[in-house]
Amino acid sequence: MSTYAIAHVQSVVPGPEIVEYLERIDATLSGFGGRFLVHGGQAEVREGDFGGYVIVIEFPDRDHARGWYESPAYREIITLRTANTIGWVVLVDGVPIGHRATDILSAAPVTQ
Repeated sequence: MSTYAIAHVQSVVPGPEIVEYLERIDATLSGFGGRFLVHGGQAEVREGDFGGYVIVIEFPDRDHARGWYESPAYREIITLRTANTIGWVVLVDGVPIGHRATDILSAAPVTQ
């Protein structure tokens, strides 16, 4: 099952470090089967307050996603991003084809 690295970059300080990060990140993904699905772009906000940019990177599974995030190549460039942005990053698994919203009810009890 695919795993996604999802980031919400709420603000960014443009400059040479961000440019270097962007120039180097693609090379860190290739050994882990990662590919960009969403990389910024104009968001159409329908609910709530939202600012910044969303990035979604797909990996074949959680092991590949963790491997990428913890890899020496990515660790080498991560501070170029974290020192110049405010935001968060999560790893989250996708769902199988045919998933229905009610499928989560059997996975975890719903409290009232």
